[in-house]
Amino acid sequence: MSELEPMRDHWWWRPGWRVGRSFYTWHITFAGQPAMERFVSDYAPALARLPQLDPVPVRWLHLTLQGLGFADEIDPGDVDQIVAATRKRCAELEPFTITVGPAHADPETIQAPARPLEPLAELRLAIRAAIGDVWGRDAVPEPEAGFRAHVSLGYSNAAGPAEPVADALHVHGGHTAEATVSSVSLIDLNRDRKAYEWTEIASVELGAERH
Repeated sequence: MSELEPMRDHWWWRPGWRVGRSFYTWHITFAGQPAMERFVSDYAPALARLPQLDPVPVRWLHLTLQGLGFADEIDPGDVDQIVAATRKRCAELEPFTITVGPAHADPETIQAPARPLEPLAELRLAIRAAIGDVWGRDAVPEPEAGFRAHVSLGYSNAAGPAEPVADALHVHGGHTAEATVSSVSLIDLNRDRKAYEWTEIASVELGAERH
């Protein structure tokens, strides 16, 4: 097996971030989905034995789709227009099911890939198109390419070797879960307490005009 890239502290302050500052972003969240709650429980014993990881509580479980920008830099009127444009775009999409897992060690996270990628990528493109409807196509934040659909189960809180983490996951065994994606949420996200916590700004249903 090839040597793993070392783990690093996920909680360093990335450019623009500081205590008290929050970020608007579009996420899939998993409230009310027992399969995802079981998925977190399945991996909890392994993560509990690894003090270099901060497990993600069920309530903060998410799949990141598309950032919008720091909340203090965006006009509230723009937010309303982008939500309306996203609602219109997402009305043309149908809900779908994804499989999440098994989890693996990444340099800063324990992450579980989500598949199939195609409907997730289509949903992300719809959100990007809606942002472009308001701000213009050239002003859509973040690159279109390089999207990796995943759900993080824990974040590294220290630098160190990845092998103990990878070994613990291997011994524990792999788990998967199915989740239904029927909506997407615009959230106001902060990381003040070494966790991603948020307030929901808007929830947009998929296929709303067809039901």
